[in-house]
Amino acid sequence: MEEEYVPEIVSVIDEDGKEHVFEELDRIETDKGFYVALCPLPENPDEVTDEENDEFIVLRVIPGEGEESTLEPIEDPKEYDEIGHIFLDRLAEMFSDEEEEEN
Repeated sequence: MEEEYVPEIVSVIDEDGKEHVFEELDRIETDKGFYVALCPLPENPDEVTDEENDEFIVLRVIPGEGEESTLEPIEDPKEYDEIGHIFLDRLAEMFSDEEEEEN
């Protein structure tokens, strides 16, 4: 029996108090910290383009009390590139595995 995919939805409130909704694609832990790759969810799913499906953002996870965490941008360009490449490799592998299973 095939398991149904249930996306992990993450709601982020920015510094202006505006809510942004994302699908969590992946999360990793390195010796530098915890990170998450998020894909923005469109306000109107009927208007999604292929270009929008290819976008994701990488944020650092700052653990908080209980289940609350803070997400913050990665300020160091080298660190951002390093973590971004790890996610690119992992996501490419995950999606190629899914395509192979479908065929």
